[in-house]
Amino acid sequence: MKSPPASQAKNDPLAGSGGTVLLVGAGKMGGAMLEGWLALGVDPRRIAVLEPQPSEEIALLALRGVRLNPPSTAIGEVVALIVAVKPQSAPDVLPALAPLVSAATVVVSIMAGRTVRFLERAFPAAAVVRTMPNLPASIGRGITVAVGNNRVAPTQRTLVHALLSAVGAVEWIDDEALMDAVVAVSGSGPAYVFLLTEAMANAGVAAGLPPTLAATLARATVAGAGELLHRSPLDAATLRQNVTSPGGTTAAALDVLMAADGIAPLMAKAIAAAARRSRDLAG
Repeated sequence: MKSPPASQAKNDPLAGSGGTVLLVGAGKMGGAMLEGWLALGVDPRRIAVLEPQPSEEIALLALRGVRLNPPSTAIGEVVALIVAVKPQSAPDVLPALAPLVSAATVVVSIMAGRTVRFLERAFPAAAVVRTMPNLPASIGRGITVAVGNNRVAPTQRTLVHALLSAVGAVEWIDDEALMDAVVAVSGSGPAYVFLLTEAMANAGVAAGLPPTLAATLARATVAGAGELLHRSPLDAATLRQNVTSPGGTTAAALDVLMAADGIAPLMAKAIAAAARRSRDLAG
């Protein structure tokens, strides 16, 4: 992790506000968010991290001013509490955090399956935001969906948006019930793309390619197409149409993939299964 240029300090989402951003849990996702905040120009001294088993990289941040595992008396007023622990650990972890939450604190959860109501029981009368990031956040290319309770003030929403934007795009929803579909599409979605890459590589081997070459071609193709989709103003359907010549090789393959029993109904079933499981886990 490198110190951000001085010119980035103007982007500090905490500029002009007091208080500490307290990150609880600095695993892969929490660590990615921390790295993103520092890249934005957040003053490391404004950040406190509670992580019982910090990685070497996280531990080194203490040399830059990040407060690692400070006593509660040294944390100060918490303007944002980011809960990034494993969902199953929440019942044990959250009670100890409650005394750190004041009327000025917004509690932000990135725990999968933990509802706004669950968080409100742990932090009565608090401003609460439930979020669902996804794996590409670990390289700053994720997308996070957020939903807040009615206690989240406009200034708190702006702060949360800025903190979440450090690891990618952010979308807000008003209906928490949509979060199960969010989990199914974007939360679990990277695994679908990885599976597609595996399937393409395996099909290439079946078509006669050496395994290493097939894997390289599939990986580069999926990564390149994803980057094109990211950069292009065109939607996915238009990009697909633009690369498909009538009667050509791509059209022959799409005739199979877009058949009545092709990828669309299969993906619909997969998304429905993931959303159903998300509802089951949330209780």
